[in-house]
Amino acid sequence: MTESQTGRPPLAEEEPEPAERRGRPGRWKVLVAGLLVVAALAAVTWVLLGSRLLVVRHVEVTGAELAAPERVVAAAGISLGRPMARLATGEIAERVERLREVESAEIERHWPGTVRIAVRERVPVAAFERGGRHHSIDRHGVVVADGEARPSGLPTLAVATPGPSDRTTLAALAVLSGLPERIGKNVREVGATGPEAVTLRMASGQTVVWGAAERAGEKIRLLDALWRTAAGRAVHTADVSAPEVLKTQ
Repeated sequence: MTESQTGRPPLAEEEPEPAERRGRPGRWKVLVAGLLVVAALAAVTWVLLGSRLLVVRHVEVTGAELAAPERVVAAAGISLGRPMARLATGEIAERVERLREVESAEIERHWPGTVRIAVRERVPVAAFERGGRHHSIDRHGVVVADGEARPSGLPTLAVATPGPSDRTTLAALAVLSGLPERIGKNVREVGATGPEAVTLRMASGQTVVWGAAERAGEKIRLLDALWRTAAGRAVHTADVSAPEVLKTQ
């Protein structure tokens, strides 16, 4: 239909908007959002690593009795004022674990400024005498403490070369550590001439020939049954090294 027919001029067709003009606002939004993210990350990084807001202000020690807390802190080597986020907790734990009294250590960050060193100490299970000093030793054969006086409450360890790499020592300590309290508290000496030749000497004067550390459950049941009888309590030596056959003297 023409202009003459309608009396109105024809509508001009709209020109399409260039593609680059249509995409420009979207790109600006992405760019602004990216800049905001970068700024936020930079601010967080500065707070964590560069500012004085989140730095070490206090070092606490828990679980330390044999090792003085001051020694634990010194071994940890944590500098006050160091950013909390920069602490190498694994390396700090390794340094603390070099103390002979410490079996394991865990380093905990307590924001905003406290580091807690949770110590698990070695537990002495026996003592031996060497060079005029008495040494307390844990179940792994590590010397925990030493002094001139014999530690009370610990049985004597009687082996030729006590130490963490000596198989005879480890066998004797494994037997001692595996005893239930009702038996262990009455042991006055654990001795061994070899890894399969462990002997217990009790407070009652009785001797228990234990043998190897294996089959501890069977050996304990034999001793319990023996000592429940009057005749058993009068036995001088009980040999449970072969649990199939109980030998007594």
